[in-house]
Amino acid sequence: MLPADMLQGPLPAQDHEAPEQGSQLPEAQTNGKREQTKSQNRAAILAAAREVFAELGYEAASVRDIIRRTGLASGTFYNYYRSKEEVAKAIATDAALRLRPILRAHREQAADFESYLNGIVRAYFQFIIDDQRPWRPGRPISERRARVRFQTPAHNAVYDEVESSIALVLRRGLSPRVDTAYLAAATIGVAREIGEKMLARDPIDLEGAAAFAVSLILNGLPAVPRLAPE
Repeated sequence: MLPADMLQGPLPAQDHEAPEQGSQLPEAQTNGKREQTKSQNRAAILAAAREVFAELGYEAASVRDIIRRTGLASGTFYNYYRSKEEVAKAIATDAALRLRPILRAHREQAADFESYLNGIVRAYFQFIIDDQRPWRPGRPISERRARVRFQTPAHNAVYDEVESSIALVLRRGLSPRVDTAYLAAATIGVAREIGEKMLARDPIDLEGAAAFAVSLILNGLPAVPRLAPE
């Protein structure tokens, strides 16, 4: 007669597999919940930072002010960001990621370079107005923004989007042939600096600022050296 443990050989294998399958599900759920918590904490920190910057101004705001507004422990904050500057950089990156598809949509709608320029400048100005609009009364909009200029992958993507869009417009024959890298840099620089001045005014005049920026670029374009035909 075979030993009892050999007669019951298949049973231990079945008993071993069942707990293993059951143990994977809670682990997956735990990992998913952990990632959700991380995402919520990051969002809470950035939302609190925007509100603090709006009320106190970027220069006067501190990490402690941001942490106090989130309701999170200080240790939790430092799991995500090491400084106020890192928080501001994250906010800027988030803005750039949201701005890029807006600029791309205007590229698709443009009939010529002037309509493209009008579209992206006005869209950009409206974007920064909405993005900096206070959740409650505070300092002037221009004082809420970080004075540090961040160069992040998201910002590089926005620059690349503008440059590639200008190049596409040029290939369509909708604008004189000029250096697209210079023209993109000029467009971004003019829009950014005039946008800062626009935010500092009360009331904000989006149409006036956009008309000035677009006219400045278009009227300067005839004087720009032309590229030789390919």
